Parts: sequence; structure tokens; C-alpha cells
Amino acid sequence: MKKIISLILVLVMALSAVALVACDKDPADEPDVKSEGVMTYAEYAAAELDTQVVVETYVQATQSWWDNKIVAYTQDKDGAYFAYNMACSEEDAAKLVPGTKIKITGYKGEYNGEIEILDATFEFCTDGKTYIAEPVDATAWLGTDELIKHQNELAIFKGMTVKAIEFKNGEPGDDIYVTVSKDGADYGFCVERYLTGPETDVYKAVSVLKEGDVVDVTGFIYWYIDVNTHITGVSAAK
Repeated sequence: MKKIISLILVLVMALSAVALVACDKDPADEPDVKSEGVMTYAEYAAAELDTQVVVETYVQATQSWWDNKIVAYTQDKDGAYFAYNMACSEEDAAKLVPGTKIKITGYKGEYNGEIEILDATFEFCTDGKTYIAEPVDATAWLGTDELIKHQNELAIFKGMTVKAIEFKNGEPGDDIYVTVSKDGADYGFCVERYLTGPETDVYKAVSVLKEGDVVDVTGFIYWYIDVNTHITGVSAAK
């Protein structure tokens, strides 16, 4: 009888352990199941330029809506997609909040190194899934071929030294060009006014940076000839 009770206790403990593992599993680690006809990120990355692409992805940020178009920074758990001037009504633009899942159809394009989806349309996905990306630490990728493989992803660059701050058109109100350095190399980042305009804390914080400040910079790994991260956050280096 004691042996039977012992076996039952062992079985109960084993089942409890399995249940705990299942409960502890982060839903964000589970892969997205793509709808029929939708590309994985690997398929999108391998697609030729000027070919049609169809992706399911999650909005991370948008630039200002204008003339029934919007620019969207989007990402799934495998990679990121930059939708440039995507067709969008003003009503739908208000619904494109971070985390929203959408299906984008368009054509893969390239402009000065930036891979983007052009002539895009989108529809909202109705499966109820949301996803907010955590910034990946891209500091060690600076100056390497690895960085461009993560183009458009949300990233953080740590311990960057400010070398110069330049306002487009010479005064606050438009884009801010930020030159930062790391390990002896310089990199050009940008505060994009249509993403983080003069009224935002990000714009104000970058505006008062001085040469020699050492900061951690968060932003989307945009590309313009070389890395040209669109800044979404800045803080004193930790």
C-alpha cells in the first residue's frame, strides 16, 4: 500500500512540475503561425526586390498620418518590416497603436540601403494577438555586417558618446541629426520629427545633449547609406 501511495505522490509531483513549466512559458517565445499565403520573415528577407510580399506583423510605431498614407515601423518575433507610405484612412491610422497585428500586402523595395514595403495596403488581423518588441542590444553589432541583418528592429545602443547635434534647417522644429561614437567610430543617428516631434520628451531630451555626453540610445535600426537609427529614447548611460 505504501508503495502505491509513493507512486501516486511521484506522479502528482511530476504532473505539477509539467504544469508549472507550461505556466512559466512566456507566450512571446511561441512562434507566430502565419495565415495561408503569408510569408515568414525568412521568406520575406529572401524575396527579390520589386516582387510582391505579404506579411503579418505587429505595429511598433507610426509616423504622422498624411494624405491617406502612413509610415509604419512593424515587427514580429523573427524580424522587422518598414512600410513606407502605406495606404491608410485617418480613422484607421488612429487604430494603429503599438502591438496591433496587421496583414500588409505590397512590393519589396530599397532606397539607399533601406529595405521597405512600397505601394502597401493593409488589413487588421482579428485573432486577438498583440506583440510589443523589447529592444535588442545592438551595441556589439556596430561596424559589423550583423547590424544590417536586424534592419528596422527596435534596438538599444549602449555607452554612445555624443559628438555633435545638428538641427535640420539650423534650428529646433525639424529633424535632429545626431553624431555619436563608439570605440573610435562615428555613427549618424536621427530624431525623425514625424515619428518623435518637437512636442515629445524624446525630441526635448536630444535637443539639450552636449558634446561628450555618454548615453544609451534606443531606436529603430533605419538605414540611409549606412546605419541611421531613428531615435525613440535616450538616457544617461548606465
